[in-house]
Amino acid sequence: MRHHWLLLGACGWVLLILMFVSKFITFTAIDDYGERLGGSTESGIKVVRPVLLTYTEKSRTKPSYQPSAVPTMEDWQAVIEKRLELISTVCKNSSLRNLTHVPISKFVLDRIFVCDKHKILFCQTPKVGNTQWKKVLIVLNGAFPTVEDIPENLVHDHEKNGLPRLSSLTPQEITHRLNTYFKFLIVRDPFERLVSAFKDKFVKNPRFEPWYKHDIAPAIIRKYRKSHRYNDLAASGLHFEDFVRYLGDVDGRHRLDQQFGHHIIHWITYADLCSPCEIHYSVVGHHETLEQDAPYILKFAGIDQLVSYPAIPPGITRYNRTKVESYFSGISKRDIRRLYARYKGDFHLFGYPTPDFLLN
Repeated sequence: MRHHWLLLGACGWVLLILMFVSKFITFTAIDDYGERLGGSTESGIKVVRPVLLTYTEKSRTKPSYQPSAVPTMEDWQAVIEKRLELISTVCKNSSLRNLTHVPISKFVLDRIFVCDKHKILFCQTPKVGNTQWKKVLIVLNGAFPTVEDIPENLVHDHEKNGLPRLSSLTPQEITHRLNTYFKFLIVRDPFERLVSAFKDKFVKNPRFEPWYKHDIAPAIIRKYRKSHRYNDLAASGLHFEDFVRYLGDVDGRHRLDQQFGHHIIHWITYADLCSPCEIHYSVVGHHETLEQDAPYILKFAGIDQLVSYPAIPPGITRYNRTKVESYFSGISKRDIRRLYARYKGDFHLFGYPTPDFLLN
């Protein structure tokens, strides 16, 4: 009997200890639809949930996540409404006005592609899967029967792909389309997009675009690399640190931007590209949830029976915190804070969490 009571007492102490410890290791979150989720913080940092189309997900940094349920059209519309409400709220924030309010200039109108046949406007945000959306519009314009039939080299040939830009129309025609057409854009985590732009244009450069290596990279190196020899500029290649210094230089980068021309579209802010505070978009999709967003955008635009979005390789749209940390690991906190100061408007407009794991 004595052993029996000793055993019960020991069990009681174990339960008390487990309950005490669990208060420090348990983290719960609420997704966009009010489901309670199990997850964890990383490095003691609480992750603030962006307004993303996330369905019963765990932490955004968990690569093994798979959606457990298919959302309904009503679910998706509720998330889109949240995203648009957030944009409206941030646009009213006077402290962010210089980062969020961009006039509808010819530069912005050049970024918006038109599909008159189905009354659609698409604002191009490079490094966020725009090639595939261009294919969708090309099919809708009748040039090809399916997205699979479109040659890759044609998609970015704007003289031959049959995609008119909003800037090619008269002021009256522009105003009419902005007021009546279905308008959308796609965004992704701003810092991950910069990593993607750097890799694509200055490391891999899959399409033959020699000006990035031979013109743009040397100009950035000359101005922002602390020590360099002129003859080694092209050979050494652009470092991500040089790229970050250039992007975070509020006053000094403008002359280079003018020199680089339209090539800066691959890394300038979403606000500069699409004027989201001046143009009232119908839908804002997120790259991180493109598997869910794409079919609903097609349906919402009334074109889901006419074209399909190209197949998305598994896992390619997930946010990759490890990759972002790797690229920023050698960058000074001062340079990262300057970079964030420039892209802060994008983080706030589209509900992406402040990258405290890089800033602090």
